Amino acid sequence: MTNSRYNERNGTQYGARGDEPSETSRLQQPVKLHPSWEENNLPEDELNFKNLTMDQASLEVHEPKDRWNLIYIVFLVHGIGTLTPWNMFITANKYFTTYKLSESYIGYVFPYVSNFIQILTFCSQVPNVAFNWLNIFIRIGGGELTTRIVYSIGTVVVCFLVTVFLAMIDTATWPETFFWITMICVIVLNMANGVYQNTVFGMAAKLPGKYTGAIILGNNISGTFVSLISMLTTYVSNDQRMAAIYYFITALFVLFICFDTYFALPLNRYYRHHDLKAKKLTLEKRDTDGAPESIPYMQIIKKSRVQLYNVFCVLFVTLAVFPSIQGSVEPSDPNFFLKQPYFTQVTCYFTFNIFAMFGSLVATMIQWPKPKYLWIPVTLRLLYIPYYLFTNYQVEEKIRVLPVYFTNDYIYWIISMTFAFSSGYLSSLAMMFTPQSAEPKYASTAGMLGGAFLISGIFTGILVTFIWPWAVTHIGY
Repeated sequence: MTNSRYNERNGTQYGARGDEPSETSRLQQPVKLHPSWEENNLPEDELNFKNLTMDQASLEVHEPKDRWNLIYIVFLVHGIGTLTPWNMFITANKYFTTYKLSESYIGYVFPYVSNFIQILTFCSQVPNVAFNWLNIFIRIGGGELTTRIVYSIGTVVVCFLVTVFLAMIDTATWPETFFWITMICVIVLNMANGVYQNTVFGMAAKLPGKYTGAIILGNNISGTFVSLISMLTTYVSNDQRMAAIYYFITALFVLFICFDTYFALPLNRYYRHHDLKAKKLTLEKRDTDGAPESIPYMQIIKKSRVQLYNVFCVLFVTLAVFPSIQGSVEPSDPNFFLKQPYFTQVTCYFTFNIFAMFGSLVATMIQWPKPKYLWIPVTLRLLYIPYYLFTNYQVEEKIRVLPVYFTNDYIYWIISMTFAFSSGYLSSLAMMFTPQSAEPKYASTAGMLGGAFLISGIFTGILVTFIWPWAVTHIGY
């Protein structure tokens, strides 16, 4: 007689106390599967695969390589694209002043032709600065990057289509209307471009610093690229109208490439890895109630203030000198091997574009000095301003009063090389260091702030240039 009972109804054998199944009975029970891996009831230290594909899990754990530097090239292309609209209109100055608004074409002297470039600069930079800043706090076009990129590039494309159409038709009988349509296009174009430029810097801030450097490198390549396109279209066609059509159509191709490469980014595993990391940090910013955490802008600015100063100061000095002063420096030695107009073309435009591009390229390979000390060479660049004012800078149709102290053209050219190289190198470093100076979850916002300070430095530098002609013709001793 055993000390157990047997329940004939369910086949369960109970122990001597009759209140619990015996060990033998427990072993005979069918195994029950609890698919907790499909649910949310796993302990916090166990992997939960719900809504997470194996590919996503692999991307979060393992960082892929940027094969063939494809993502670097994409951001380089976007760097070219963000400054192409500005460079296109500035370089096309003669198309407007010596063709569309010229006395020979419209039959009289157009009132705004003498200060066309100043009006164009104002209409370009004011909306660009404003919308760079607005895009940080308002997120124009919504929170989605795709929406902002699509709308901004689309708007720029439409403005260039209007510009191409205006180049194709005869506007001799309505020059005032042509002028104001052009200026409206420039304003709208730069409003959209401000959003585009700021958003691209925010995208690059998710990745290592060299990708922000790629944008700056692209910015510096843009000037050289547009200059080459201008010369090529002029060479292809002697007709100013056809040359202008080919010229502006080139900008459309560049923008379409930017548009296409943006949609290729999510297909790349390297970009998706860093995008997933950024999204994970965004989720961590939410409150316990699930509400999105407000972005502490002042805290980000406070932590990034040194690098934001560096970004602003580098671009301020650069635009305070180039091309306003440099473009008007005459050779001091009449026997110098470069005569005008080649002296200005080589020592100013060609030298700046090449060496600024080279400086940006070097910054992706060598980062010196460290972020803590970058402000020192950046601040020292302020000395370039008085140096250039004391070179043979001449104001058209006015007598220079300020003495000329630096008359060696070879030294002037060498210093111009250092000026351009330091502009590309230091601006790239400052923009690379800015996202790193903030908390990782706010890196994107810090990158966008860097873009806003960059364009603000450009705008402020341009404003200061209006003082230099007065200074050299009124200040003397």
